[in-house]
Amino acid sequence: MAIRALVVNGDDFGLTPGVNAGIVEAHVRGVLTSASLLANAPGTDEAIQLARRTPTLGVGCHLALVDADPVLRASELPTLAPGGHFRPTWQAFIVDALAGRIEPNEIERELTAQIQRLTTAGLTLTHLDTHKHVHAFPPVFKVVARLAQRFGIPTVRIPFEPRSLALVASCFNRRGARRQAIENLASAPWAWRDRRLLRHHQLTPAPVFLGRVLTGMFTAADVSALLKQVAEGVSEWMTHPGYPDTALRSVRTRLRQERAAEVAILTDPATIDIVRREGIVLVRHGDRAWSAARRPSRHETSSARETIGNR
Repeated sequence: MAIRALVVNGDDFGLTPGVNAGIVEAHVRGVLTSASLLANAPGTDEAIQLARRTPTLGVGCHLALVDADPVLRASELPTLAPGGHFRPTWQAFIVDALAGRIEPNEIERELTAQIQRLTTAGLTLTHLDTHKHVHAFPPVFKVVARLAQRFGIPTVRIPFEPRSLALVASCFNRRGARRQAIENLASAPWAWRDRRLLRHHQLTPAPVFLGRVLTGMFTAADVSALLKQVAEGVSEWMTHPGYPDTALRSVRTRLRQERAAEVAILTDPATIDIVRREGIVLVRHGDRAWSAARRPSRHETSSARETIGNR
């Protein structure tokens, strides 16, 4: 029998103590199965300790190239982190990368250091993704795929949500969601190239990605609809649970009270009941159920037109 498997992932683990607390609560009391941990953030050390004490939580590396500080010294990254800080936005990063103002070797050395920061702390990483989805840019994705292969990390996220044309139409009257739906649609060519890069590096196809378009805007009705559309194979629902705290005030993020709302959604008995009624198997990247439910490779070899069309 085909399995409908779902990884429910909490991004920004390590961002602040409040975010850490929300992610752990969403796992212990709710449907969250996985988290993506920042290697150099105010709450990183605490998040590592929490991950060690919570072995049922899958943990990956939330690689950062923007809106954060590097693990390596600034003197080692003159083009990637001028002045000791990454560029504030993914748009600024992409513009400078396309213009040749960022040395590719600096990107690979810094991302390697971020992965090693977590592995040397004793964590076995289940996946790689990036803060602000910067790795969707194929030249960066190529580096991330190579590092996943090198470190034996099972999967790399492709942050493109299927049914992208339908999502633009359905979100047209929701201003914030409309913008995110258009950005998702625009990333379709990158997603197609990223899938090819995964195959080139002989890595597992990425799970079907869910949650990008409604980041920070989920309602109970949205969650119900999302869970009912989980298909056979493996899907990943990206979430951002957490609790606003003093440290979060100094962080550049638009998600503040929205994080607490997502903790409530992920621990809501109604959400848990929908998962049960839909027969969805909650998994972590790389575990046995995840491996058993992996979507056939034909999904990954679909054409760009099929990728952005309605299922």
